[in-house]
Amino acid sequence: MKPLGRHVLAEIYGCDFDILNDVKKVEEIMVNAALESGAEVREYVFHKFSPQGVSGVVVISESHLAIHTWPELGYAAVDVFTCGDTVNPWDACNFLTREFGAKDMAAQETKRGILPGMTPRLVAVNS
Repeated sequence: MKPLGRHVLAEIYGCDFDILNDVKKVEEIMVNAALESGAEVREYVFHKFSPQGVSGVVVISESHLAIHTWPELGYAAVDVFTCGDTVNPWDACNFLTREFGAKDMAAQETKRGILPGMTPRLVAVNS
């Protein structure tokens, strides 16, 4: 059985303050990152915090891209989850790293779904 999706969590460091603090610029870059990865964009919403920072999500047919920025630290936390075989989450992460003027990115990928050797468990929540 193959994974249902790929989930990349990226830490992007040394980014340009002015880009990470501009809600319209972050929105534009995130939407373009989704397109760069081969995804089909459905909806997106972004919010500018005071005194600085942006959070947002791009909903794609294949799942989502999400971001939280700390411009004062030059840091962005990015989450790219894609399903299917046609979208590459690494293309989105690499695009974001370039467009944010970053000095470095550290990321890890997790396969999502019901994988060999995994037994789904029922777990009570809030009980």
